Amino acid sequence: MALKSSNKVETNTYEIEVTVTPEVFTDACKSAYAKQRKSIQIPGFRKGKATQGMIEKFYGEGAFYEEALEIVYPEAVSAAIEEAGLRTVDQPFDLEVPVMSKSEGVEMKMKVTVYPEVKLGEYKGLKASMLSTEATDEDVEKELENMRDRNSRLVTVEDREAQMGDTAEINFEGFVDGVAFEGGKGENYPLELGSGSFIPGFEEQVAGHKTGEEFDVNVTFPEEYTAELAGKDAVFKCKINEIKAKEMPELDDEFAKDVSEFDTLDELKADIKKQITERKENEAKTDFENQLMEQVIANMECEIPECMFSQKTDEMIRDYSYRLQMQGIDLNTYLSYLGQDMDSFKASFKDGAENQVKASIALEAIVDAEKIEATDEEIEAEVNKLAEQYQMDAEQIKKAVPAEQLAEDIKRRKAVELIVDSAVKA
Repeated sequence: MALKSSNKVETNTYEIEVTVTPEVFTDACKSAYAKQRKSIQIPGFRKGKATQGMIEKFYGEGAFYEEALEIVYPEAVSAAIEEAGLRTVDQPFDLEVPVMSKSEGVEMKMKVTVYPEVKLGEYKGLKASMLSTEATDEDVEKELENMRDRNSRLVTVEDREAQMGDTAEINFEGFVDGVAFEGGKGENYPLELGSGSFIPGFEEQVAGHKTGEEFDVNVTFPEEYTAELAGKDAVFKCKINEIKAKEMPELDDEFAKDVSEFDTLDELKADIKKQITERKENEAKTDFENQLMEQVIANMECEIPECMFSQKTDEMIRDYSYRLQMQGIDLNTYLSYLGQDMDSFKASFKDGAENQVKASIALEAIVDAEKIEATDEEIEAEVNKLAEQYQMDAEQIKKAVPAEQLAEDIKRRKAVELIVDSAVKA
């Protein structure tokens, strides 16, 4: 098996020719025969008892060629790509096999997509603005109100109409053109008015009605909803079974004791202010880095293969699906809750995927340009950090995450630090 030729035919695309010797292909045919023989029957032989020669005489010399090609293909192509010094980013395509026989071996021609060439622009001395990290009294008060809301209780009210902010327990059934549609019915559903969890305009029309009252809600499904309902007018027959209002706790020292380890409200406020400051500092740091990376990406010249964006999008969706599974939710079920199909869901990841790919390519180019390395000590420290974070043994981390991957992460992080340390705050 060998590389016959390698030629650049387009941007990020090479055409390679790969050969497999007659001896190797003949052995592959023997392996294919051994794999298939039990399922082959020819006249005069019991099933699985015919020799390779008899089968090839009956069905033709190429009886096992297709299976044999599948056997030799992975190793042959992988070796040829390595010999050509190419870094591929997708599976080979446009495969042609002009020669395939035991006497001549195999000749294959195919195209491969390679990692893009990068021309870096300016990445040092860039300018970016820093967000404010001050925790204002208004920020503290807002967080306290959130804490009060989280610690509120629902109390049934019967002497008034439902208001925004109430939770209305409702029965409902939806109709389009007078016909009930699938998934449009619910009973004793607790709907928080103002939460935005239902179709736009629905919750506002529930407000103003009393317990026991039956009424219609008229809405139009958004254009980005499921194809069956997108943009259609609907009527929901509704009835309020119960109305519950939030009862908020008093904001005093007793509240502080109930919701925290502090004895006074002033101590709680001081701790909230500290936490908000730390959060804002992290947000400002991230925003500053993002501004700089946007400039680094804009300054570089690089034609990126579309497949790299698609692969990153698929990877992000797999990660999202895995996180849902950890919560006991199937992705398709989750999409049905959102009224969203897979295509529109996938499209929502497009910009993020492109930015991640571009940033990764830029940082790798900076690592190469600056000859940034990761020391054994840094890799060991990263292992220990991950072990503590995931509450695992260090040896388990080493088995799960290759040292090369940790080294790449460290080097790219150093590249970001280089960009940030040399930047100027506008």
